[in-house]
Amino acid sequence: MNNLRENFLLDQDITFLNHGSYGSCPLPILEEYQRWQRILEKQPVQFLTNELWGHVKNSRIALSNFVGCDESEIIFFQNPTTAISNVIHSLKLNAGDEILMTDHEYGALIRAWGVWGENNGVDVIQQKIPIPIQSEKEFIDTFWEGVTPRTKVIFISQITSPTALIFPIKKIIDRARTKGILTIVDGAHVPGHVDVNIHELGCDFFTGALHKWLCAPKGTSFLYVNEKHHDWVTPIIYSWGKDGDDPGPSEFLQDFQWQGTRDMSSFLTIPRSIEFYHEHIHPLRETCRKMNLEFVSNFKSILGTTPISDGRDWIGQMVSHPLPPDAPHDIKDILWNEFKIEIPIFEWQGHNLIRSSIQVYNNKKDMDSLMNALASIL
Repeated sequence: MNNLRENFLLDQDITFLNHGSYGSCPLPILEEYQRWQRILEKQPVQFLTNELWGHVKNSRIALSNFVGCDESEIIFFQNPTTAISNVIHSLKLNAGDEILMTDHEYGALIRAWGVWGENNGVDVIQQKIPIPIQSEKEFIDTFWEGVTPRTKVIFISQITSPTALIFPIKKIIDRARTKGILTIVDGAHVPGHVDVNIHELGCDFFTGALHKWLCAPKGTSFLYVNEKHHDWVTPIIYSWGKDGDDPGPSEFLQDFQWQGTRDMSSFLTIPRSIEFYHEHIHPLRETCRKMNLEFVSNFKSILGTTPISDGRDWIGQMVSHPLPPDAPHDIKDILWNEFKIEIPIFEWQGHNLIRSSIQVYNNKKDMDSLMNALASIL
């Protein structure tokens, strides 16, 4: 794994354990990104009006094959927050209806749902999922206790951000379908992290960030919209749409693809990002996961706190672990300023969690550096 670090521009003098937040784009993909930007700048008018759409379609096709859906069901956004916000503002719910989510969801989207719900009289319910999580059945049963006759939408992460848990959401989606409840999956951390087939998953909406574990350039994300919803999901920003230069193939795509002038070069790197992933990242994905599982026992030993899961299928290439109550409140700054370790600390439900991320450029030395630093601080 160590020689793969040469493919990344990360500072060699730092210990980078925060791929889950922003990650790092490998040089071959970065070069592809810059290649598209140069093509754009050689003849911007011809490229944006005549050439872009065929290349965008190639990216949709490559991505649809990778995530298991039809290319006509994919639209590109700069991040999952923007993608989900667009779905939120397309919903036609009544006052008193409910949105159900877990209490492990991403903070920015909790806020987005909350503001929209308050403005529309819709209640946003965060079902408490206690930790440590014991079993899939316990998780599903506990979550489903939050469903009422007023539940119209379930919004749920497949991989959570603060707690870094892989939720078994398939059975929840299946049960929701029988009740006529829409399912919106926050899969920001999913592409390139765990295998996914959206059609098999069966959700109505799914968003994923390609600039995280698939290592595409920053600002490369997508939204899957099941074809049966294309007639009512509309963009927040209307531009030329069918009256513009995008040749199709559907008014749904035309409305979303052109949102005014923007550099779409990052989306054109998707085929190269997938190629790099298959060649360099996927073969080492399980190695990264095993290294991350070692963090669980090391965290437990050094921090003296209880893990939030038993590992196993709950953990991928990220793991969050509670810090002890007496940990310095500025421990993140200490780790960075004194040890040059980049790692996030989250305040979640009364816990302070430290979250490690392992990507192909990490090695055991990175783990040892963190553990030695924590031991000296605590």
